[in-house]
Amino acid sequence: MNKDDKKVVKNLMFVVVGMFGFGFALVPLYDVLCEVTGLNGKTGVQYVSEEQMQVDTSREIKVEFLANLNANMPWEFKPLTTALRVHPGEVAKVVYVAKNTSDRDIIGNAVPSVSPGQAASYFMKTECFCFTEQVLKAGEEKVMPVVFIVDPAIDEDVREITLSYTFFIKPGSEDAKASVEASPAGSVSIALSTPLTQH
Repeated sequence: MNKDDKKVVKNLMFVVVGMFGFGFALVPLYDVLCEVTGLNGKTGVQYVSEEQMQVDTSREIKVEFLANLNANMPWEFKPLTTALRVHPGEVAKVVYVAKNTSDRDIIGNAVPSVSPGQAASYFMKTECFCFTEQVLKAGEEKVMPVVFIVDPAIDEDVREITLSYTFFIKPGSEDAKASVEASPAGSVSIALSTPLTQH
């Protein structure tokens, strides 16, 4: 192989490595774009405003709530309310419940999605378990509220919105050993009173 051929091969290798790296970078870049713009129904940013929205009592929007788990997630996860009707601009609250059914502690990340996609930028969450990682000890059950507002500026043709969450295991946390900690004096386990444990 002469010098020119070696140079061509070397340049091609750089191109292949560059394309491979760019392919990996596209995923987080796309996720950031979706978070900022609401593209593809992704909405994981906390809404903060000092001004109260004007409630539009002339119309209602039906909001449905879904819960999904990654295939390897050993949790139970569900909304306590599957649907409700809200006025645009009205503050609403729903509750999800998650239970770690494994014998080890697990850290989960919830990824939200709103459909139709054009409604994502008008679906404002002021409180959500998706803003932070959720740590559930072996057998632990947790109640997780979501507080949201549908912006009155949303298109009048939108009459139904679906809010869906999918929980994923944080990489590496599935190998964590379950820690045994004594419950503080006087504490009561939430598992005694939530619907997941009443089946």
